[in-house]
Order: sequence, then structure tokens, then C-alpha cells
Amino acid sequence: MSASYAWHFPIKSLHAKACADYANGNRILDSYFIADEIRELAAIGATAMEFYDFAEDGASLDWETAMLIASARRDYFLVVQKGEWSKRQIVIDDLPAKTNELEGIAWLPRLIAKAEGRLHGELPPDLMYCCGGDRRFLEKYVIHPADFMREVWAADGDTAKILSYVRSHR
Repeated sequence: MSASYAWHFPIKSLHAKACADYANGNRILDSYFIADEIRELAAIGATAMEFYDFAEDGASLDWETAMLIASARRDYFLVVQKGEWSKRQIVIDDLPAKTNELEGIAWLPRLIAKAEGRLHGELPPDLMYCCGGDRRFLEKYVIHPADFMREVWAADGDTAKILSYVRSHR
């Protein structure tokens, strides 16, 4: 159903299911979704781990934000990647440090790399785009996490454009 007009309905159900499992104390990722549900997530460029992360951070990451992030990834996955998964996976140690700065703005180099990784479907399972640190940064600059992802997509590697976008929101 992911290619249909109502692709978001089963995704919302899977998000609710993950949140309920997490709220009930389930921390075993492999028990969250059955094979058909994992395929449903994969059809929009998402993974079970990403939806587990959304559930884990559910107290401060609402369904609408999760949906908008998933939607930005879905668009990139279907439009740019033509529904094909990247063969690459980011190595966490290769990311900019949390303290790295771009023209005096700490965390921004790391956030850009994570947004690119999320767009491309290249984040490793133990790295979340829109974690608490990302959310603090984005809240400080009054930028929605999905909007930041779309800006990173539009900038196409031009960090000056991203820097200008961030500065315009301060």
C-alpha cells in the first residue's frame, strides 16, 4: 500500500504499534514488526530501528514529527534513489564530533551529516536522526527536523546554503 494515496495509514499504525510495545516495556526490536510490516516500512525507505527510535523518544517526538521525517526520507528514496537502497552505511566514528563547529555553530556539521545519512538511508542502527541533541539544536534555531532534512536535500552538499538557512532562523 506504500505507493498508494493512503500510504501513510499503515505507517501510522506501525508507529502506534511500536509506541505501545515500547510503553509496555518491550525493548526487543526483532519482536516489534512481522515480515510484512518490515516490508511496508522498507517500501518508504524506513527501517524497524527508525520506528523503534521514534517510539523510544515518543515523550518528546510526536507522531506528526515522525511522519514528516519519514515522509522526507520517502520522497528522497522514491525520487532520487528510485526505490533502491544505498549500499553504504555511515560509520559513527567518521561523523563530525558533537563539538565540531561550522562558522561558530557547534553541532551543525554533525547534524548535516546525520540528515544526509537519514535522507540516503545510510544511518547505522545505533545512530538516530532527530535524537535529543539534534532536537535541542533544531529547537534553538526554530527549525523543524523534516524541514532541515529537506533543506539539506535542496542544498545538495553546499554547506554554505545550509549555514545561511540555519542563520536565517536564529
